[in-house]
Amino acid sequence: MNGGIHMMGLIKGMGVTLKTMTQKKVTHKYPDEPMPMPDRFRGIQYLDPDKCIVCNQCARVCPTDCITLTGRKHPEKRGKVIDTFDINFEICILCDLCTEVCPTEAIVMTHNFELASYSRDDLFKDIHWLQENNSNIRSENNVNARGVKK
Repeated sequence: MNGGIHMMGLIKGMGVTLKTMTQKKVTHKYPDEPMPMPDRFRGIQYLDPDKCIVCNQCARVCPTDCITLTGRKHPEKRGKVIDTFDINFEICILCDLCTEVCPTEAIVMTHNFELASYSRDDLFKDIHWLQENNSNIRSENNVNARGVKK
């Protein structure tokens, strides 16, 4: 009696296997081929220090307090110049709030997501690293307030 139950389970399992053998494969050849990301995907931030006015809104709105920045008075013009901008990606949740509040769009999200590291110290990124992270910027960040491409 138990042999019949086990045999029926084996036949069902073979049926599932044969059915899925004919279906299209869903495996990605990552990391050899980049994975396509949805348009609204929130990846690692990009910073344009020339646009930053050191208003500190990004650091104030951050729910995890992972952003720190400093600036000084501009020597010639009115306003401030950014000195340091650091993000601790160990605690950053990529919530996109820092980019939403930035009045000059100095910080924007990209489609980049690869931050794997063997050391937690490597997850602290500075102004220079964030400035070099300028590939794969989200397409919606290349549109101004009127909907016209920049």
